[in-house]
Amino acid sequence: MTVRVLLLTQWFDPEPTFKGLVFARELVARGFDVEVLTGFPNYPGGKLYPGFRMRLLQREVIDGVKVTRVPLYPSHGQSGLGRLLNYASFAASSLLYGLFGARRPDVIYAYHPPLTVGISAAFIRLLRRVPVVYDIQDMWPDTLRATGMFSSERALAVVSRVCDWVYRRVDQLVVLSPGFKRLLIERGVPEQKIDVIYNWCAEDMISAADAPAPAAFPSAERFRVLFAGNMGKAQALDSLIDAASLLEQAGAKVTLVMLGGGVEAPRLRALVEQRGLSNVVFLPGVPMDQVGPYLANADALLVHLKNDPLFSITIPSKTQAYMAAGRPVLMAVEGDAAALVQDAACGRVAQWENPQSLATAIQALAELDADERQAMGERGRAYYLERLSLAVGVGRFGEHFKRLGQ
Repeated sequence: MTVRVLLLTQWFDPEPTFKGLVFARELVARGFDVEVLTGFPNYPGGKLYPGFRMRLLQREVIDGVKVTRVPLYPSHGQSGLGRLLNYASFAASSLLYGLFGARRPDVIYAYHPPLTVGISAAFIRLLRRVPVVYDIQDMWPDTLRATGMFSSERALAVVSRVCDWVYRRVDQLVVLSPGFKRLLIERGVPEQKIDVIYNWCAEDMISAADAPAPAAFPSAERFRVLFAGNMGKAQALDSLIDAASLLEQAGAKVTLVMLGGGVEAPRLRALVEQRGLSNVVFLPGVPMDQVGPYLANADALLVHLKNDPLFSITIPSKTQAYMAAGRPVLMAVEGDAAALVQDAACGRVAQWENPQSLATAIQALAELDADERQAMGERGRAYYLERLSLAVGVGRFGEHFKRLGQ
């Protein structure tokens, strides 16, 4: 029997998303009948993508995946009202289509955030009696509080109660880390209802182990530590600049390579210039399909976030990409992410927002011989393939879909 799966997600290709076309395509390859119910692409800019125009319904088939797009209010700015309208409009459209337009699925997969997708899925489940697998990628209301999206404690309490309501009404919860599972259990969700399935990375964009170094990349005469990705307040990268200062004072032959952009990038550049540091290099961001050669030619890959209780139960998405790239990982995020690196024995762990700890860990990696670092990277890649890969993750989701949908 072919299991029909309705993937309910507000964001889908060409928008950036963890569980997009790659996930749906792999499910089809494994024999599932997949329909994606999503909105018209407008994230992250808040404007409709070129080539799309808003309409009541748009259907297309991409690589065997049926994609149905329903209308929403495009918005993703600082306006709380605009964001609320964006979330609520998709929830309403997806609920109407899920109840009256979609062929009855055997199981629904719902992607969170936003919470409004979970509300839509819960009502479809109630009225059409279809089991729901709820994939929690962001812990609400914790993320809303940590990022400052919501400041009203009363509003956050309402969000918390709605989350609890959704959790009670879905059949299976999937989370991305053991810490998420522990937190949900503390909040009253039965342990047997929760499964940990780690995120995978864009594997086809990482396989560039033998790629030549990009022209702007520093030479191999120095030990190169790469930070790749967004430079925002959550990354707390002042600590990395402070660590660079300590390394330069110590005469260490180390270069920190900052690849990407973000709201903090201009200020960090100015800080490096102000201190006269010669061991920090900023490179402009590149598309995801071009990042592989940068990862492959770094001597170590850095993950850093600010010291926040929420981040101790989060595994930053770049962790999996770094491990898949087969390079040593310097993890400056404590908690579940650090435990992953330690379990795989694929790098070093430093204290977050601690420049001396960062500098010491970088020095320790630099002093290893090349063979030891290569073995470290190989262990990380082997661990990724065995436990974190696309094939492993989709296989685990597929087990839930078959169990609930047959």
